[in-house]
Amino acid sequence: MATINWVCKHFDSLTNHELYALLRLRSDVFVVEQNCVFLDMDNNDKNCFHLLGYDGDLLVACTRLLAPNTVYQEMSIGRVVNAVSHRGKGIGKELMRQSIQQCHQLFGYGTIKIGAQLYLKRFYERFGFEQTGDIYLEDDIEHIKMIKK
Repeated sequence: MATINWVCKHFDSLTNHELYALLRLRSDVFVVEQNCVFLDMDNNDKNCFHLLGYDGDLLVACTRLLAPNTVYQEMSIGRVVNAVSHRGKGIGKELMRQSIQQCHQLFGYGTIKIGAQLYLKRFYERFGFEQTGDIYLEDDIEHIKMIKK
């Protein structure tokens, strides 16, 4: 596995370069790779902490961490993304471990809720997440709600 440097910052603390890199990475994966036209900037980023994973100077993974009562009643992890160039190296798993740990450090221990793409259900189950509802479409991609108690 590549050595990744993890940095967690609130939106207000991100530099212009960090913000550009995270929006670029999310666009590369969610818009271009997944061929999904959607508005990624949904006004939630500015209320979040952002976990950034760097391989040297290159941002290769990130999530946004939402406090309870931001999107859900529970704390949440969203916009989970890993660069195509760095997949298959265990970075996605470490990204989730780091994200869960950071949620607990920032918001205390409690339930974490996510809206997961259905094809990643087994991936999230490895971290203790369980499906809590029916499949729904978000931006023409099948999703499910999952929680980790």
